[in-house]
This record gives sequence, structure tokens and C-alpha cells, in this order.
Amino acid sequence: MSHVTFPNRNGQGITMAAIVHFPPHFDERKQYPAVVVSHPGGGVKEQTAGLYASKLAEQGLIAIAFDRSYQGESSGEPRQLENPHVSTEDVSAVVDYLTTLPYVDENRIGAMGICAGAGYSANAAIQDRRIKALGMVSAVNIGQMFRNGWDNSVKDADAMGYLAFGSQARTTDAAGSGYATIPLAPLREEDAPNEELREAWEYYHTPRCEHPNAPGFALTRNLNQIITYDAYHKAEAFLTQPILAVAGSRAGSKWMSDDLLARAASTDKTLHVVEGANHMSLYDVPRYVDEAVAQLAPFFLRTLN
Repeated sequence: MSHVTFPNRNGQGITMAAIVHFPPHFDERKQYPAVVVSHPGGGVKEQTAGLYASKLAEQGLIAIAFDRSYQGESSGEPRQLENPHVSTEDVSAVVDYLTTLPYVDENRIGAMGICAGAGYSANAAIQDRRIKALGMVSAVNIGQMFRNGWDNSVKDADAMGYLAFGSQARTTDAAGSGYATIPLAPLREEDAPNEELREAWEYYHTPRCEHPNAPGFALTRNLNQIITYDAYHKAEAFLTQPILAVAGSRAGSKWMSDDLLARAASTDKTLHVVEGANHMSLYDVPRYVDEAVAQLAPFFLRTLN
């Protein structure tokens, strides 16, 4: 395992921070397939993304978990910016870095993510042909989630108020009184609307997996980008790479995995349902994570051959 920093070449002057996980008996004179692992919205590389990266590495892959721009140990101001277009480009920025490593085979790079990180990875795969395979765990298309609700019960047009809210926040931000924020998961247990999202509060704000670099909120101004963003835009034409989506049978978010698989042009696309798991269970509950990795590792080893 190696902590690294490298420049993000997307023009914002960002320095990315990441942890590279190496396979057993790693030999830097050889070349290996590699997987970029993207964290959930509000998370950091030391949480579930790092857990999956370490487990993929145990199976013979190089896996790199990173902090997105403006988040974690990566640089950028204002902090906790969650612009989905930037987050998508961050995935490709990590691919840029991997191509500079002599022990990474640049023709065998895949991407995966958890929650919003899965949506960003899908969007990156749509536009970056260097990504040869896509894995998703508890996938969230962050635009769909904010527009349509956790359970897809809200019409697009009914999310118009969020655009007004984000627009006003930009005016307030410009006045210099500090950046307005919104939660990406419940910040208090009593704010959770259901048990699944109560578990999100527990994950981020209790010893279960809290981290000082993961405050769990984003900037309100980002609603302007999030509400109109579709992580799966043009998947019908351009998402041709092999895809494996892993979702819990009890996950309120499962519909966003179903939607991607229905829309993607790929002829090699699979949904693996983990019985009994909800959205959050797949972050860190050992038996569910192990089942997910038991699908993801062979998938990447097959498609990155």
C-alpha cells in the first residue's frame, strides 16, 4: 500500500491524493491490470472505497482509491464541492496517473465505485475509452437521486425548487458570508426518513466508519449541477464496456442499477443481487462485502485480461 499525490490535469490546479493497493508478491518489473475505485458522495478513500480496493488487490489487481477534488486529502477550494462533472473528470484524472506507472498495463484499466462514485465511474466510462470495464456497488446516479428521490417517487419537474435553492445559494455565497451546505446523508439520526438512511447516518457519524475528512455534506450551490446531471447520459450509444452491478435486494437505490443496465449499449452486463443487503450494508458489512468482491474480482480479472 502506498500513499501518493499527483496533479489533476483537468485544468483546475488540483493535487489528487490516493492510496494504491498492490497485489500479493507485487513485482514492479511486471505489469498488472488496475482498477480505479471511487468513494460515495460525502465519503473519502479511507472508508468503503479503500476497503474494496484492498480486497481487489488481494485477488491480483492493482487498485487505487482516491479522494475527489475539493474533498479529503485532495486539494481545491471551496472544500466539499460536489460538482458531478468535476467528479466524473476526476476518475479520468486517476486513469491519467495510472498510465504513467510502469507496472500498470494501460490497456487493462477498469473503474468501479460505490454509491455516487459508481455513477461517476459510469459517466467516466461513457466518455473515456481507456476504461475497459465498469463495476458498480450500490450505484447511485446522483442527479436521479436528487431529482427523483431515494425511491424514484418524484417527477423531474417537481425538483425545480432545488434549482431555485441552489441559485439563491450562489448569490449568498458571492456576498462573502460563507458557503451554504446541504447534507449528503443525514447529519443527525433523527433526520433519517427511514432505516436504510438511518444506517447512512450511523456509517458516517459514529465509530462504525466516521472519518475526520468526511463531514457528510456538500455545498448548496452544487444543486445547480446535480439536479440537471445524468451520470448515464448517452449510455445507450457509448457505454459498450462490460458492466457488473452489485446491489442489495433490500436497497432502496437498486432502481438506479437497473436503469443503467437497461440503458447501456454493452452486451456484457450483469446485475448481481446480494440477498438481504440494503444500500449501506454493501459498504462495510463483511459477509455482504465479501460476496460483492467474490463477483467483482473475477469480473475484472476476466475483462481486463
